[in-house]
Amino acid sequence: MKLPILNTKGKETGREATLAKSIFGVDPHEHSVYLSVKQIRANTRQGTSKTKERGEIKGSTRKIKKQKGTGTARAGSIKNPLFRGGGRIFGPSPRNYDTKLNRKVKELARRSALSSKAKSKNIVVIEDFDFQTPKTKSFLKILENLKLGSEKIMLIMSESKNSVLLSAKNLKKANVVLFNEINVYNILDAQKLIIVESALENLNKK
Repeated sequence: MKLPILNTKGKETGREATLAKSIFGVDPHEHSVYLSVKQIRANTRQGTSKTKERGEIKGSTRKIKKQKGTGTARAGSIKNPLFRGGGRIFGPSPRNYDTKLNRKVKELARRSALSSKAKSKNIVVIEDFDFQTPKTKSFLKILENLKLGSEKIMLIMSESKNSVLLSAKNLKKANVVLFNEINVYNILDAQKLIIVESALENLNKK
């Protein structure tokens, strides 16, 4: 598949970029995509929620009322989970949600996500660019020229450029990543992928 290379003004440069069939032309494997997204979301969980159980509550352990004759249920401690201020039954405790996934499954999922974007024509290739000074207006101007001002985008770059990163930092619908940092969740989360020419060459090689 070939796509025209655009400049920052949204005009065609007269050159074309080739999307490698092994990366952008595979049949999407939905289950591997599901497993990859599930792993990414699970690994971002902190797992730090904690509530106190009855053994961790500070308080007296004396029997608060006699066993029989009160007409109510027996109660042996003020820390009983049924009482206000008592411990919580089966509450959350710190745990690790990290899961593992085979490398080949991850690669298949990433290729599947990129291929689905290519098939739906949601990939734009743009020539390399940079800003002299970080400015959000400059970044927005490029998106407007590409007619992507209202869509959620992910800009894939070949190298880290501080001025570009800072220019897009305040935009909720813009995400700037390096070509070797993209994952399935980021790809699917974006409506359009803007790939810098040099980054596309690296993706094709990888």
